[in-house]
Amino acid sequence: MTGPEPAGAGDPAAPVRLLLCDDHAVVRAGLLALLGSTPGIDVVGEAGSGEEAVALTAKTAPDVVLMDLQLGGGMDGVEATRRITAAFGDAVHVLVLTTYDTDADITRAIAAGATGYLLKAERPDELFAAIRSAAAGRTALSGPVAHRVMAQMRNPRPALTDRERDILAQLARGLSNRDIAKALFLSEATVKTHLGRIYHKLGVDTRSGAVAAAKEQRLLP
Repeated sequence: MTGPEPAGAGDPAAPVRLLLCDDHAVVRAGLLALLGSTPGIDVVGEAGSGEEAVALTAKTAPDVVLMDLQLGGGMDGVEATRRITAAFGDAVHVLVLTTYDTDADITRAIAAGATGYLLKAERPDELFAAIRSAAAGRTALSGPVAHRVMAQMRNPRPALTDRERDILAQLARGLSNRDIAKALFLSEATVKTHLGRIYHKLGVDTRSGAVAAAKEQRLLP
């Protein structure tokens, strides 16, 4: 499926058509006030949810969708990004704007097709530059995000399996190995083996360390 050609596509003189997506009305209002008066940027719509962002992308044909990751209820920003990039390809670019800079969030957003990943702590001029870079199909990353991406590339860690995630979730509930084994219909020996692999992948050596790392990397349900 391909969407309509954005009005500014291929014309560097045309303003960047921008769609805002954030579930906080006050944040959207602030972004609208900031970006709506910025030369070269034309805000064509506002979305308060992932579902609304996908629908408005089809309706308004933006060049860039400025996407928050954590959207209250329903479709989150990662899934909305995935659907937009799958449906519209290079016709629409998604620029993530969020407060979260964990490895898990960055990896998920980039894997979903985001062109850039910006933190809300950035200065306005950095935001303007990132929007224009995204509209041109160029990657735009906040400094801390770029550092994390490089660190991941230099020292990649294997991803957790579904079973390891299940065990980690039970661990976060404070269950013992025996209780985890009962809950998941496994032997205690199997649970211990999985825990060893989880510790290795998260770079920790204790149960509490694994839970803390899982929370920091947003690996828990």
